[in-house]
Amino acid sequence: MTEYYPRQSSLKTGLRCACPRCGQGKLYVGLLTVRDRCSVCDFDYGRLNTDDGPAFFIIVLYSALILPLAAWFQFAVEPPIWVHFLIWIPVIIVGAIALMRPFKAWLVAQQFKHDVDDADITR
Repeated sequence: MTEYYPRQSSLKTGLRCACPRCGQGKLYVGLLTVRDRCSVCDFDYGRLNTDDGPAFFIIVLYSALILPLAAWFQFAVEPPIWVHFLIWIPVIIVGAIALMRPFKAWLVAQQFKHDVDDADITR
């Protein structure tokens, strides 16, 4: 008999970086490496693959936020270029990494929710 797992919110499991099936196990080992299996429910993550999707969306959406801020800062304060480098490079790197984990976990949860198999895409 198969165990019953209540449907999890893909947004909540994504924000917690948790297993999309049970909502308890950790999705990652390390910074962005998805585990092979859930440590709680033994769900195989092998069929869920986000590839470069999270990176693409982070680049597009995050740059749409950062570029106007940098332009406003330039016109309001008119700092030298080294100040821009000092401010924006750390903001971009830290922000992108902070957004990447939950966004990738949300995409994995969406694939699970909609029963998308990696083999379905390659056919």
